Amino acid sequence: MSFINYASREINCKIVYYGPGLCGKTTNLQYIYQKTRPESKGKMISLATETERTLFFDFLPLALGEIKGFKTRFHLYTVPGQIFYDASRKLILKGVDGIIFVADSQVERMDANIESFENMKINLEEQGYNLSNIPYVVQYNKRDLPNVIPVSELKEILNPEGVPDFESVAAKGIGVFEALKAVIKLVLIELKKGT
Repeated sequence: MSFINYASREINCKIVYYGPGLCGKTTNLQYIYQKTRPESKGKMISLATETERTLFFDFLPLALGEIKGFKTRFHLYTVPGQIFYDASRKLILKGVDGIIFVADSQVERMDANIESFENMKINLEEQGYNLSNIPYVVQYNKRDLPNVIPVSELKEILNPEGVPDFESVAAKGIGVFEALKAVIKLVLIELKKGT
């Protein structure tokens, strides 16, 4: 659901990082923000409450390429991790063009991954979207920790569609840009279909 600004000749696309609490969504955006040239990014905005440190989203535009003379700008958002903040999650998904589902690879977090993945599908459906029609990738984060689920098992449970997926260690930047580039490529393919 990209937005075209004819005055600035820009196509604005929204990419949402979705996943359970403390899986690394914010760490991904912080790493991307730190490594992006100052002239290519806007301000990072963080919203938090007194009770929940993960209740915020980050906003980061990245200018990449042109389509028919229009610059493409990507706005990156995270959703709050806890299902408790479902209204915020739904609001942030509104107008989404692409999704990076960030899974926590730790064994004890598998139930939270499944719950968050199912919640994402439900929230998309409530807004008239179907996950199989939205560009998305899966990122298996925290692969450096000792108690992780084998990637083959994560793929079976969290990537039934066989979309591009990536092993990552967001805190070290491993797999972060690979996942972002993959979802951007998928979004651009969809945009070009619509032009």
